[in-house]
Amino acid sequence: MALKRVIPCLDVKAGRVVKGTNFVGLRDAGDPVELAARYDAEGADEVVFLDITASHERRETIVELARRTADNVFIPFTIGGGVRSVDDAQAVLDAGADKVSVNSAALERPALIGELAEVFGSQCVVVAIDAKRANGAWDVYLNGGRTKVEGRKAVSWAREAVERGAGEVVLTSMDRGGTTDGCDLELTRAVTDAVAVPVIASGGAGALRHLREGIVEGGADAVLCASIFHYGTHTVREAKAYLREAGIPVRP
Repeated sequence: MALKRVIPCLDVKAGRVVKGTNFVGLRDAGDPVELAARYDAEGADEVVFLDITASHERRETIVELARRTADNVFIPFTIGGGVRSVDDAQAVLDAGADKVSVNSAALERPALIGELAEVFGSQCVVVAIDAKRANGAWDVYLNGGRTKVEGRKAVSWAREAVERGAGEVVLTSMDRGGTTDGCDLELTRAVTDAVAVPVIASGGAGALRHLREGIVEGGADAVLCASIFHYGTHTVREAKAYLREAGIPVRP
């Protein structure tokens, strides 16, 4: 089994980390760079920043945050939110990010995925999918979970995104996000079975066993966590120790 990753996720709004439940009811969780540095020290494998209002408000990407992070954090990090072009991605990567994540812009113009992959390589291109259960499948949403994309289903969109050049998929269950009730294992398994690139399971982790379930039962290559780390329920170090004891290989 390849090494599995533990990745803290920092949802950023107006320069602060926030966290809500089912994508609403946001509350403050701290300064993004300070939190990222803490997670770096605790042994996180990567960090993901998502500017959760950039696409909705059509603001510029958080280039300055990338620059500050690169000066203080020494593990790979991904920046998402408002990346709508090769130029947007170039600015974020030039500022120090290792990967860019696209969601709304890729749904609005799927060719963007291929354009990014051609210029930067698939390893730099992450497609984030916000999915919500509906009638036996999962609908796909954009603009921070505000707008359902008619005719799009999570599994088929994940497959198309990979065919277009995505090197990784961040899969978020909107039904589970912030609930601490555990991952949507059925959704996770459906997507991991459909694509041949790493899938990062996101949404619902509230106990250490949820991380194990996402990897073992969901088939995920990594788990993306927010509340469980931001508010001190567990540390990254504790999470990795738990996974190691459960027989899941992780980086020390």
